[in-house]
Amino acid sequence: MTQDEKNRRYQEIAAQIASVLEHEDNLVTRMATVSCLLAQGFETYFWTGFYMVDPKKPLELVVGPYQGSLGCLRIPFGKGVCGRAASEGRTQIVADVDAFPGHIACDQRSRSEIVVPVFDATHRLIAVFDVDSEQLGNFDETDQRWLEQIIAQSFAR
Repeated sequence: MTQDEKNRRYQEIAAQIASVLEHEDNLVTRMATVSCLLAQGFETYFWTGFYMVDPKKPLELVVGPYQGSLGCLRIPFGKGVCGRAASEGRTQIVADVDAFPGHIACDQRSRSEIVVPVFDATHRLIAVFDVDSEQLGNFDETDQRWLEQIIAQSFAR
C-alpha cells in the first residue's frame, strides 16, 4: 500500500468512526467500534484493541474490546510496549518486537506493533490502543499521526 493509499484509507475510516460515534457516549461501545472499523480497514492489522487502565489497580492495564486472537489479560505499567506507552504517555512504534527489550509476546505471530495512549477530555490516561502486525516494520509516522487523531477524536471529547 502506498502512502497516498494509506492516507486515503485512514481518512475514510476516521470519517466513518466519527459518524458512527457521533451520539454514542458509552466508553466500551466506542472502543469496540474503533477496534472493529480499524481492524476491518487494514488487512495487515493482526490484533487491534484496547488495554484499559484498571480502576482497582491504577498501575495496571486490563484487556478491553479488541479484534484478534486471545490478548494478554493484564499488563503492568512499564512492561512491554503497551506498559511503556501507558507509563510514558506517548505513542510507541516497534518495527521488530523481538528487538524490543521486555516485549510481552501475547501471540508469537506478532512481528511489529504500534501503541497509542488514550486520554479522556481531562487528559487522564484511560487506556492504550494496541495494533500488532505479522509483518516486520508495518507501522510508521503516517500510522502514528492518523491513529493519534482517531483516538483523540473518539475519546478526548
